[in-house]
Amino acid sequence: MFDVKDSDFFDVEEEDFDTILAPDINFRGTIRFTKPFMIRGTVTGAIEATSDLVVDTNAVVTAGINASRVLVRGKVDGDITAKDVVFVTSTGSVNGDIISKEVVLEPGAHFTGKCTMTGE
Repeated sequence: MFDVKDSDFFDVEEEDFDTILAPDINFRGTIRFTKPFMIRGTVTGAIEATSDLVVDTNAVVTAGINASRVLVRGKVDGDITAKDVVFVTSTGSVNGDIISKEVVLEPGAHFTGKCTMTGE
């Protein structure tokens, strides 16, 4: 289909993560982390990270996101700022602005907002 430099990031499995927010968790507040983090539940607030974030299928995030790499398989309502890449899969939805060095939207992905691609 197409080649993405960090393709290993997009083939992530549950065992690749130290921390996973389970589907039955509804979190409100600010989440800060330095190791890869997966959200399967609901988050409302803010996410600040120096690592990777995966918003898994069926997850709902209503928050501003600042991370290194962001993979969206679920729903994000809020702006996303990523140091390296934002990847929205065919099951993903982003309602907010995206700022990143690289942005990938798979066919079928939903995106409403402004996209700003930063230089190296």
